[in-house]
Amino acid sequence: MSLRAVVIDDEAPARAKLRRYLAEHEGIQWVGEASDGPAAVALIQRERPDVVFLDISMPGMDGFGVLQALGEPLPAEIVFVTAHDDQAVRAFEVHAFDYLMKPVGPERFARTAQRLCARVIPSVTKLDGLLGDLPAPAHYLERLLLPVGESAELVALARVDRIESDRNYLDVYVGGAPRRLRGTLDAMQARLHPSRFVRVNRSTIVRLDAIVEVQPWPDGEKRLILTDGSRVTWTRRYFDADVAGTS
Repeated sequence: MSLRAVVIDDEAPARAKLRRYLAEHEGIQWVGEASDGPAAVALIQRERPDVVFLDISMPGMDGFGVLQALGEPLPAEIVFVTAHDDQAVRAFEVHAFDYLMKPVGPERFARTAQRLCARVIPSVTKLDGLLGDLPAPAHYLERLLLPVGESAELVALARVDRIESDRNYLDVYVGGAPRRLRGTLDAMQARLHPSRFVRVNRSTIVRLDAIVEVQPWPDGEKRLILTDGSRVTWTRRYFDADVAGTS
């Protein structure tokens, strides 16, 4: 697979140089560019790239303004490309992947591109490996009996987005709304098929098909965006354990 990248710079020659470098690297694909902050925000929201090559000094809205407008979590890996050497500390405070000084040479760009591919592509590939749909043995649950007011409803697990623990209770989320059961997350996890549900942190199980986006997060963690719009952190401990289980 190739990473999808956009280039944001108010100088046309600088954008052209990065396009040329990207064309020479098979692991990253150029999918768009913008010359100012507002256009950059619109482009990133529309294309949802894996990588943003972002200038800092631009008229109207600088690179940090673009990130502020996009909000947390960061929508992609951010590589600042700038002529100014006095913003590096601030760049890494917002968890930028790299900080390239203009003029960017081909060797320096190639090193950054290789690091990007080494970091992002394995995570996506390993996640794909978790999505295999194996036949469910008989002891795995297919439905849950969940309370609805004074009654109860038999709900197919395909409708469950995530399950969160709260001491001796479980909140089962169906269509964004929680249904409370008594039980523990460990006991529930043992009854869910591992190719359909995954433990992403100490207190949360997520249905894999409910994940619509996986975003890089600091310290090797992942931020998951689910179909109901909720955001869940896949901690490094559980991500590494799940990936190891598929290898």
